[in-house]
Amino acid sequence: MPPCDFTPERYQSLAYSRVLEIHKQHLSPVHTAYFPEPLLLHQGHVEWLFDHEGNRYLDFFSGIVTVSVGHCHPKVNAAAQRQLGRLWHTSSVFFHPLIHEYAEKLSALLPEPLKVVFLVNSGSEANDLAMLMARAHSNSTDIISFRGAYHGCSPYTLGLTNVGIYKMDLPHGMGCQPTMCPDIFHGPWGGSHCRDSPVQTIRKCSCAPDCCQAKDQYIEQFKDTLSTSVAKSIAGFFAEPIQGVNGVVQYPKGFLKEAFELVHERGGVCIADEVQTGFGRLGSHFWGFQTHDVLPDIVTMAKGIGNGFPMAAVVTTPDIAKSLTKRMLHFNTFGGNPMACAVGSAVLEVIKEENLQENSQEVGTYMLLKLAKLRDEFEIVGDVRGKGLMIGIEMVKDKESRQPLPREEVNQIHHDCKCMGLLIGRGGLFSQTFRIAPSMCITKPEVDFAVEVFRSALIQHMERRAK
Repeated sequence: MPPCDFTPERYQSLAYSRVLEIHKQHLSPVHTAYFPEPLLLHQGHVEWLFDHEGNRYLDFFSGIVTVSVGHCHPKVNAAAQRQLGRLWHTSSVFFHPLIHEYAEKLSALLPEPLKVVFLVNSGSEANDLAMLMARAHSNSTDIISFRGAYHGCSPYTLGLTNVGIYKMDLPHGMGCQPTMCPDIFHGPWGGSHCRDSPVQTIRKCSCAPDCCQAKDQYIEQFKDTLSTSVAKSIAGFFAEPIQGVNGVVQYPKGFLKEAFELVHERGGVCIADEVQTGFGRLGSHFWGFQTHDVLPDIVTMAKGIGNGFPMAAVVTTPDIAKSLTKRMLHFNTFGGNPMACAVGSAVLEVIKEENLQENSQEVGTYMLLKLAKLRDEFEIVGDVRGKGLMIGIEMVKDKESRQPLPREEVNQIHHDCKCMGLLIGRGGLFSQTFRIAPSMCITKPEVDFAVEVFRSALIQHMERRAK
């Protein structure tokens, strides 16, 4: 494990057994925690986490793609502490300078005409508001999203989210229509030139590097959705630039550009969900939509915007903002509060001052290429994909069938990584994909350690299989 010059405080809170007891009695019974014995975390420092026993872990999931600049970054901490002693809350019925300073900073990072900022508190809230904007502006109802998409878990956004475990057998999210996800690893079409990544799928195709037949086939499916499943005029289309919860799924190059054009022809607006992909994480660009050479009408963002502080935003055009305000008085008690704006401004400054977007590009590409060697070495590693520091490793029974590795086997590999000091995430419809999305400050020696841990866990798994 690479060295760390930080010593955590001694844990002096609840006993682990008492934590489990309280959790069982008083917290949600929905099972979300990783591992049979969930980690009880105590302190964080940059890319490191420490549990209640003092064990150190390299955090390669960053609180589900949220801790963008590192745990307890000193500059972000200092900004929060200064504001704590000055002013916590006003609500929007009074002005405070921080919201104006932050709106100016954030809007400067987006192209014209995306210049009107609505501040909220979470990604689900941001996507809720974007749905409302799309319908208010278009005067239509139907909104399209991909199968495998995750856009939130509120009653409204559940209609956009198309991952089975989040669905209910009660009415919710009316007016939302799923369409085929252009998944070039699992879908009916895909090959070796399709995606914007240093690592391509193992599927072969006859396409030239600058031409993608898979993209054309998936566009035909999108047209079919427009022809059969929605009204002649639609409200909009939501897309993550790279699907996160579904296991870092990338689309064929050029797909979103054509899809956006088709949506605009139907009078709809296009919404880029940058909750996981934004703020430089993909390396080559600050926003994920820029990697597709598209200009959305609405952009939603959360998670990395506040490095773990609860804040989110919707950025749109003046025309769409006016369409909303003509229809309703939009109000948010905590959105844009002084604490959130102080933290958000500090995060933007750290990303720029420490060149974290450039680091995402360099270190992320380095990691992708190292992980691709593991795919070539192990039959159960079916795909390595992603861009910058948003990476997926899909586990399969074998490369020919591409069927998901059984959950219990993936669980064991996941647990073995934790035992060796590496924390990674999970995704995919069958939880078969490991998600890697560390803070953007990680280094190549830490990548070397993580890849070696993952390789060791794979070897242990193959040895268990052999017995």
